[in-house]
Amino acid sequence: MYERILVATDGSELSEQAVTAAIDLALLTQSELFAVKVSHHHAASYFEGSLLLSQMEVSRLRDEADAESQRVVDAVKGKADSRGVKRTTGIVMRAEGVSEAIIEAARVHHCDLIVMASHGRRGIKRLLMGSETLHVLTHSHTPVLVLR
Repeated sequence: MYERILVATDGSELSEQAVTAAIDLALLTQSELFAVKVSHHHAASYFEGSLLLSQMEVSRLRDEADAESQRVVDAVKGKADSRGVKRTTGIVMRAEGVSEAIIEAARVHHCDLIVMASHGRRGIKRLLMGSETLHVLTHSHTPVLVLR
């Protein structure tokens, strides 16, 4: 059925539900699991409030984001390994666009399913906050399983 499953996580409680479901599915189908966390990188000269951040401060913030992202995928890998998933790979994608990075990771690693969570926002909240899940659904050539 599935040989390579990608699960997108941000470390939140909601995405943990997607991680658990992806692990269960990987066990059921004896699939490899790829845990992806996108380390969101802003443009090098962005504003934090009204203060322009120095390049050194931007680099420090990127390093912190990368370390947190690595911690998240390591936790997923540990959970999957302890449950007996045959092979789990943790991937940190450094990008400005979260949904594009998820789609690219699925393509590069030849995944045949993407598992991710959705907050289920509707109306003005979705318009204002955007939806990475919706973007993945509408732009990915890989099937997507969305959990709420």
